[in-house]
Amino acid sequence: MTARETVEEWQPVCRLAELEVDRGVTALVHGQAIAIFRIADDTVYALGNHDPFARNAVGGISKGIVGTRGEVPFVASPAHRHAFDLRTGRCLDDVHAAVPAYDIKVVEGVVLVGHRKVGETPSRKERPA
Repeated sequence: MTARETVEEWQPVCRLAELEVDRGVTALVHGQAIAIFRIADDTVYALGNHDPFARNAVGGISKGIVGTRGEVPFVASPAHRHAFDLRTGRCLDDVHAAVPAYDIKVVEGVVLVGHRKVGETPSRKERPA
């Protein structure tokens, strides 16, 4: 742990073995609905579970389809199939849209989610009206 980190900043959400490859799950982390994804190489990602394009979304980003574009891992939103970079939350189809990306790590097989990644700012479509 660095001087900046505290135990409270990292919330355990599940064991890595409980996550299906290329499927999302939702967890409540620091009061926010977070979509957690595991890809084939056991890398895990965490994004805000709100789809900025869906007005009445059912299931959120966690119900999307996981894939890659070149070397970029993404999740396609279930409502309109907009692709969001799993590493950054940026929409690959609309430069003005994004979902928040969260720090995530695996320690002794346990998936831990931290706070929103430093430097990430909400997009115009993510901000409340």
